[in-house]
Amino acid sequence: MERIYFDNAATTALAPEVFEAMKPYFMEKFGNPSSIHSYGREVRLAIENARKSVASIISARPSDIIFTSGGTESTNTALHAAVEGLGCKTIITSPIEHHATLHTADYLQNSGKATVRYVRLDNHGSIDLNDLEKLLQESTGRCVVTLMHGNNETGFVTDIEVVGLLCERYNAVFHSDIVQTLAHYPVDVRKLRTHFLSATCHKFHGPKGTGLLYADHNLKMEPFIHGGGQERNMRAGTENIYGIIGFAKALELAVAERERTVAQISQLRNHFANRLRHEFPDITFNTPLEQESLINILSIGFPKTEHSEMLLFNLDIHNICVSGGSACSSGAQTGSHVIQALHPGSDQVTVRFSFSRYNTIEEADRTIEVLKSIL
Repeated sequence: MERIYFDNAATTALAPEVFEAMKPYFMEKFGNPSSIHSYGREVRLAIENARKSVASIISARPSDIIFTSGGTESTNTALHAAVEGLGCKTIITSPIEHHATLHTADYLQNSGKATVRYVRLDNHGSIDLNDLEKLLQESTGRCVVTLMHGNNETGFVTDIEVVGLLCERYNAVFHSDIVQTLAHYPVDVRKLRTHFLSATCHKFHGPKGTGLLYADHNLKMEPFIHGGGQERNMRAGTENIYGIIGFAKALELAVAERERTVAQISQLRNHFANRLRHEFPDITFNTPLEQESLINILSIGFPKTEHSEMLLFNLDIHNICVSGGSACSSGAQTGSHVIQALHPGSDQVTVRFSFSRYNTIEEADRTIEVLKSIL
């Protein structure tokens, strides 16, 4: 029986077109982009063309784009730059951010470099904008606000354009994690008023190990990684050439196919959600389907029973790959910090189904039948 992969919020399959674009940089075009000879120059040109392509798609300048190893490094770089370079003494965030944000904020607070404050949320994950403004008003000195665009566990989408306006009003630095949304939403940094954006491409059929940090070129920031002059002196280390080429190609494809992909995945998710409602009336939807949410994520809370406790493992035995939450914390035994923040004390068994353009209605129907046999 073929496996069904419904864990695309963790990572996606590499698109064949992306692999084809990357292939020459594994073998023939292997030069170090810092070398002055022809091998180095041709690779340097490819990197800069990739940078221009990505910058154009998000309406940024090429000089605003720093390629990194992933969203985690980008977020670390942004928060350290805001606190250590831009003088931010308060970090305002939410309790449902990715651990790349929460753990970095905790580190900066425990190091005595900043104070962390958390904005109030409703039980879907919506930011209380009045509370955010209150925190900005009360803070002494400059703040950095770090709030994700789309939540990687529930799929809830925050209006970061409105958050950007508030940050601008109070002269706060604004960072947003757009890891889950870059492929599905148009991003225009001029409208968002962000100082930093973190992204990675393995969420939209690009290679793992390559990320993006948008950093406004007007910022006076120090590098997070030292040791060389790469990435305009902002990120030392020989560039991940094939990863950068893959990032640009994957993003180009995602933008070109966005309308069709969004329609296809939306149809699949809605079909799956409706069948789940019908077959399992006692389930809880952690994904707010009645509000704006990521079309590729569906988080379900199953009542805790002797049959549902081992649900993730039993689905895996039936060749259906899903997760309970963020893949980055799947080794932890403490449960999802996102679900606990939104539903304190809940003992639901959480399953996150997440979809890509390679998934089908037939796979959704087969998953329903397997769930019925288990539960």
